[in-house]
Amino acid sequence: MINLGSLFGQASPPLLGVDISTSGVRLVELALGAKNELRLERYAAEPLPRGAVVDGNIENIEAVSEAVRRVWKKSGTRVKLVALGMPPASVITKKIILPAGLSEDQLEVQVESEASQYIPFALDEVSLDFDLLGPAANSPDDVEVMLAASRKEKVEDRVAIAEAAGLSAVIMDIESYAARAALDRVLVHVAGGAEPDGQIIALFQIGSQVTHISVMLDGDTIYEREQPFGGNQLTQDIVRAYGMSYEEADNKKKSGDLPENYKDDLLIPFLESAALEVTRAIQFFYTSTPYTRVDQLFLAGGCALIPGLVEIVASRTKISSAVVSPFKGMGLGPDVREQQLRAEAPAYLVACGLALRRFV
Repeated sequence: MINLGSLFGQASPPLLGVDISTSGVRLVELALGAKNELRLERYAAEPLPRGAVVDGNIENIEAVSEAVRRVWKKSGTRVKLVALGMPPASVITKKIILPAGLSEDQLEVQVESEASQYIPFALDEVSLDFDLLGPAANSPDDVEVMLAASRKEKVEDRVAIAEAAGLSAVIMDIESYAARAALDRVLVHVAGGAEPDGQIIALFQIGSQVTHISVMLDGDTIYEREQPFGGNQLTQDIVRAYGMSYEEADNKKKSGDLPENYKDDLLIPFLESAALEVTRAIQFFYTSTPYTRVDQLFLAGGCALIPGLVEIVASRTKISSAVVSPFKGMGLGPDVREQQLRAEAPAYLVACGLALRRFV
């Protein structure tokens, strides 16, 4: 069995969650505080040069590993063990049913046999892992198993980045799984310790180039999709309108230091476009599944806090909408500035989910 970097394995504390996206690297360190409550010890971000990561593929290992090294140093942590994420498009996952009572070795043989039916590559080219989910529904003599596989070089690229930065990758998770784990913790906290029962929840992670959509019911993902839409569209609009470099446009977009006509000419059209993308995605969910409602919609990612976005999404979709902060209900370490955190938290959903693997 070729292991996918302990995709489903247990973590040994302490552990850093390190999210490598198209636009940058984000780091989160969590700890247990008083009364076993989670505490955000440190967090930090470092931008990546354009083209270093494209469509989830590492195109410039040296540039990415240097960014990881810088973000580690900036955070002030001494922890060297990290959990990294894989883009959902890079990982094949499949639930399979196997007989109960198999030994570990027998399970590995069965999983490899089943995996060969679903993976369009030779097994020696992939990293493979599996996890026992529990008894199969309506079949007490069987168990449900989740298998996950990724091209070996994609896993090895991320491991090499960690090693080049002086760190050690001990867990490789799937970014969408990490995001849902962070959201689940927030939902349980809001609900006073119990998961919302029977609610259909949609999560839109709006990144720089891609929006990832997950729809969940009672903790299970019932729909997942990616759309080629993100904050880069607004940055490119600023570049064209004001003749700035891409880096300058991106910085001024975040600081709001732009000409008076920016809001009417660029920001509002972008918000309308984003709301249309979300509305279309919801309609596609309705037409391609048996479900006809969404009870709660959450926005995350670097674009989630663009002024006016959550309001226009709620208005267009007619669904209760909110921006999710993965650190809601956590204590804050002495090095964390609360005001700055509020402005940046939605971009750390994946990194927080990865850091949570320490406590799984």
